[in-house]
Amino acid sequence: MTDPLKPLLDLEGVAAAAKSAQDAVFAVHRLPANLRGGAATAAEASVRSARASAGIEGAAPELPESGEVTDPVLAGALRVAEALEGLLPTWRRAPLQALARLHVLAASDLVTDLDALGRPRSSGDVGPRLELLAQLVTGATSVPGPVLTAVVHGELLALKPFGSADGVVARAAARLSAVATGLDPKALTVPEVAYFRRVPKYLEAATGFSSGTPDGVRAWLLFSCEAFEAGAREAKSISDAAG
Repeated sequence: MTDPLKPLLDLEGVAAAAKSAQDAVFAVHRLPANLRGGAATAAEASVRSARASAGIEGAAPELPESGEVTDPVLAGALRVAEALEGLLPTWRRAPLQALARLHVLAASDLVTDLDALGRPRSSGDVGPRLELLAQLVTGATSVPGPVLTAVVHGELLALKPFGSADGVVARAAARLSAVATGLDPKALTVPEVAYFRRVPKYLEAATGFSSGTPDGVRAWLLFSCEAFEAGAREAKSISDAAG
């Protein structure tokens, strides 16, 4: 069977960028604090990723001093972050079920039609493209983790399958993919912070991916790999603080 994503590795610079991203993430996993388990790093990374993901959507990413989160986007992103580890087995086996659950968690404070929660839009080619994405996640490709994770992320941003909280869902699915592919098995990195710091570039690159042109797809893959490296640096700072 032909690997549908293998041609992406022939795009200029993509294979090298993926290798560089992988090396940066693996180096974080070898830090002493993370070799001992990395639970503290992963917990802080989870919160930072949720805050940044909400911030990309225009929400205020700061956690209230009272501890009571009232912003619906931030609240949804935090619920998603808390659920990711438990959703990993479902993501590996039945990714569309995991996506539905992610949407329920992310959008429950955002939609008035509760029947729409977890239900992808039926219009256009949303269904077939989600099915193809599910096949990729469950083994139809052998490309490196940074490439598959970027494709999952970019495709969900392009599809906007639910019509609400799609960005939060896409970035959460990318985190699941990073863990499942072995790119970031302990979920230590925080590429979302890099996206948040460069939102215009992030949106521009995502639009390029959705165009489907070789240049657009290549630019998204390279940008994503840069974000993984930046996310590894964020993880190192967390690890250093954790001691």
